Amino acid sequence: MPERKPRADAVRNREAVLAAADRLFASCDRPEQVTMADIAVAAGVGKATLFRGFTDRTGLIRALYEARLEPIRQAITDGPRPLGPDTPPMERALALLDAVLCFKLDHRHLSLALEAAGTDSPYSAEHYDWWHGTLRRVLERLPGFDGGDFAAHALLAAVRADLVDHLVDREHMPRERLRADLAAFVTRVLTTAPSP
Repeated sequence: MPERKPRADAVRNREAVLAAADRLFASCDRPEQVTMADIAVAAGVGKATLFRGFTDRTGLIRALYEARLEPIRQAITDGPRPLGPDTPPMERALALLDAVLCFKLDHRHLSLALEAAGTDSPYSAEHYDWWHGTLRRVLERLPGFDGGDFAAHALLAAVRADLVDHLVDREHMPRERLRADLAAFVTRVLTTAPSP
């Protein structure tokens, strides 16, 4: 049996909800301030529509995060240099981590909300598994580099949303300095020869 297409009003409602949630998370001081009731009012839909479409607040945050992340995933999976699969591994690792950092900078409150939503560990989130697996496979292509699994975890820790938020809000680090510092750090980690 063919998969049923969602009704036009359901698609419109979903887009309105995601856009409203995006605006609210972007303008809040702390992600936990944004409630399902706030999102329903801002989107012009009933709370029942939210729960029917997303199950709960965590489901809504995940859906919004995935929607914003999809263009980056496409660029990494199918795109041209520097993110695409034909890029040399060192260049690709740098570009991939820069893309994660820029995404977290552009969607800081949403990223914070997702890392804090529904679990005590952001490492159990589906999107984290995807980032980790993608980066690990890139690191495994680096000549003479061992320990790609742990290194992928450690490098992704450098772009956690709570760290990015701390560096921007408390340390007042500008975007370009953060990007340059990350690139320098990743280069050191990936080019330092292991001790005999």
